[in-house]
Amino acid sequence: MITCVVHVENKPGVLTRVASLFRRRAYNFDSLTAAHTETEGISRMTIVVDTDAEGAHHVEAHLYKLVNVLRVDNVTVRPAVTRELAMIKVATTGETRPQIMQLADVFRARIIDVSAQSLVLEITGSEAKLDKLLEVLNPYGVLEMARTGTLAMGRGDAARQPMAGVSTRPDTAKADSEEIAYSV
Repeated sequence: MITCVVHVENKPGVLTRVASLFRRRAYNFDSLTAAHTETEGISRMTIVVDTDAEGAHHVEAHLYKLVNVLRVDNVTVRPAVTRELAMIKVATTGETRPQIMQLADVFRARIIDVSAQSLVLEITGSEAKLDKLLEVLNPYGVLEMARTGTLAMGRGDAARQPMAGVSTRPDTAKADSEEIAYSV
């Protein structure tokens, strides 16, 4: 599994072009998230794909071929924080409500909606943590679930400086020496 953070121009069709690139190369997304960044006009995608180191190199090279891609960071190879968010609606009765609330507390999930027959929990954490909470809630009846997919950010001072609208594409001379073509 590799996790890439991709900064792109926030323009119509960019997500489609990125998704088409992966489709053409027969890669399947394990996770894909996209949203605005702190810099106006720039969006950030976090892409998780099941591939090896060579495949990761090809993914990065192919992403840079897209005109609207500004920067690609493979955060798999450096210290990073990764999280997912999930909202889970669980069936409850008067008898099971305290048990579900106790499980929410153990997993540090928040209860964000309460009705007579269900609770909605919000949880943030690793994919494994979310999966484990789902596993213990399944016997109560999971009615609905929505997950964001993986978000990733480099740890500490190693994080890159904010984008100022300047492209950070790799040097094409270096690309030629590595037998990878980048369009600029």
